[in-house]
Amino acid sequence: MSSLDVARAELALAVLYLNKAEARDKICRAIQYGSKFISDGQPGTAQNVEKSTSLARKVFRLLKFINDLHALISPSPQGTPLPLVLLGKSKNALLSTFLFLDQIVWLGRSGIYKNKERAELIGRVSLFCWMGSSICSVLVEVFCSSTFP
Repeated sequence: MSSLDVARAELALAVLYLNKAEARDKICRAIQYGSKFISDGQPGTAQNVEKSTSLARKVFRLLKFINDLHALISPSPQGTPLPLVLLGKSKNALLSTFLFLDQIVWLGRSGIYKNKERAELIGRVSLFCWMGSSICSVLVEVFCSSTFP
């Protein structure tokens, strides 16, 4: 295989990766968090980049709550321990709620939804849902690693 063929194959993989909204979201996340680290909370270009990418990332998550909603209503595999099923379903419910509420936050920040106070409250509620989902994910990992060594 020539180096040109290798380059074409690698480029094709990059194209496949970048055609996915989740991949673009991850790239925006890296830019957002890198800018947040560089700005250290100080006003300037890095903070402006962080704020704009934060808002841009919301678009990639439009209707993504449907994935977790589907996982929530789908049956669990036979033989899955009840605590694991409950933690998994809780994670799906909380993450789906976070992603749904996050769309309202995006609408508020973009100026489409006019009630700023309500959008801020919804934003705080959505972050608690995300935190709860993350805790459930950690507990699932701990449960699986202790149950299935």
